[in-house]
Amino acid sequence: MQGTPRKILQAILYEAGGVLFVAPALALTYGQGLVYSTQLSLVISAVALAWNMLFNGLFEWWERRQYYRHRSWRRRLLHSLGFEGGLTLILTPVIGAWLSISLWLALITNLGLFVFFFFYSLVFQWGFDRVFDVPLSAQPDQDAASSANAP
Repeated sequence: MQGTPRKILQAILYEAGGVLFVAPALALTYGQGLVYSTQLSLVISAVALAWNMLFNGLFEWWERRQYYRHRSWRRRLLHSLGFEGGLTLILTPVIGAWLSISLWLALITNLGLFVFFFFYSLVFQWGFDRVFDVPLSAQPDQDAASSANAP
């Protein structure tokens, strides 16, 4: 699976898994009901879904322009840091406003989410690529692969 269908499926599965983990954690941490925490998780998920589509599009654009087109653990680490770092900047004020907490506490909360999602993202992306194969942007260029195998 490649292109837009791959991106949509990847984003939906990623966010669905995230909501399943985050809603109960927020409910326990802030003493809020599960419904209230699930609503916040869905807002976080909607923002993250939009960011996911934008970030992955930009990441794959950059990746296609690299000489070495393999999804190494280093590249996966770069992907996770970029995605989660950008999302942290976007979501901190949202979390603060929703929970009526200071931006500092919202940042601490968001950093906790960052730590979780950093590892979740690494494992999820690896598993997704194993099931659906890596995108074309991460596959070796066929012309380069052909010339490398030529006598």
